[in-house]
Amino acid sequence: MKKTVTIIILLIITAVFVGSLYYLYKKNQEDPITYETEKATVATIIKKAVATGSIVPKEEVLIKPNISGIIEEIYIEAGDQIKSGDLIAKIRVVPNISSLQSAQNAVETAKIALNNQEKVYNRQKELFDKGVISANEFDGVDVSYKQAKQSYESAQQNYQIVRTGTARGLSSVANTLIRSTVTGMVLEVPVKSGNQVIEANNFNDGTTIATVADIGEMIFEGKVDESEVGKIKENLPLEITVGAIENKKFDAVLDYIAPKGNEENGAIQFEIKGTLEKNDSTFIRAGLSANASIILARADSVMALKEALIQYDDTQKPFVEIEVGDQQFEKRDIELGISDGINVEIKSGITEEDKLKVWNIIKKPEFTN
Repeated sequence: MKKTVTIIILLIITAVFVGSLYYLYKKNQEDPITYETEKATVATIIKKAVATGSIVPKEEVLIKPNISGIIEEIYIEAGDQIKSGDLIAKIRVVPNISSLQSAQNAVETAKIALNNQEKVYNRQKELFDKGVISANEFDGVDVSYKQAKQSYESAQQNYQIVRTGTARGLSSVANTLIRSTVTGMVLEVPVKSGNQVIEANNFNDGTTIATVADIGEMIFEGKVDESEVGKIKENLPLEITVGAIENKKFDAVLDYIAPKGNEENGAIQFEIKGTLEKNDSTFIRAGLSANASIILARADSVMALKEALIQYDDTQKPFVEIEVGDQQFEKRDIELGISDGINVEIKSGITEEDKLKVWNIIKKPEFTN
């Protein structure tokens, strides 16, 4: 019995010994890890913040009528270039019955007053011609008569304006002829012939007949997240890319940052505006969606390195490993500059000739059938 146990123990020891030898043999057969190396390059690094928005005119002017009525004729269409004073539309007045009645009553009242003053004037003139009354007394009657005539003419003119929108002697400034107040391009004509329009007054914004803007002065209007707004400031340069215009960038200057943010989809967004420096003839349509890269910092033609090659010690101090021999590396502390998220500026610590260890190689996945 004891002999059998001894044999089993010896067999187990032998198997363990043989297994250990086999493991060590296979371990020695594995290829050692070989690290690749890269060199720093010279590049331009731009640190950006991105905002989304659209391209709009700097100033849009809404042309509204000064009198209510029906659009009789429109003389422009979207896309036309017009000048200040150009005729846009003509309105046919549909008089308000109450206002028309009031104006007509005012004419009748003024006529009665004029007839009375005319009788007084004729009687006083006879007395003045006979020397019965003084010149001063007659002058007072003459003034009252002339004022009555003026009131009657004014009432008649007001009646014509209420009824037709214009009056004799005022055709050059008739409210029924709508003219542009600015020079620019017609962006939109939201009304058609036959539409009813309402005048602009203290109680109503009025109906917009046309929208006119100078497309030579365009701005970028967008929004940035609260996490980015603290990094930007006015007068920073912008690079604008318009989705509808391929392979084209437009320079702009950030000139407005909203002092108050608005909540959108659970995040606080701040409005920004930037004036485009349009130095070419590219036509940008109003309302096109665009993205703005806000240039926070820029370093031209500097030594740059991929951020993936940077390592950090326990104190978060950056370093790289420099090749000093065949697959032999030493630690080298470096000073970093600005980063664009992919490449980072190297201010000191290495040269362009140094070979840097690629310490975090990602193995390609192996596909099996």
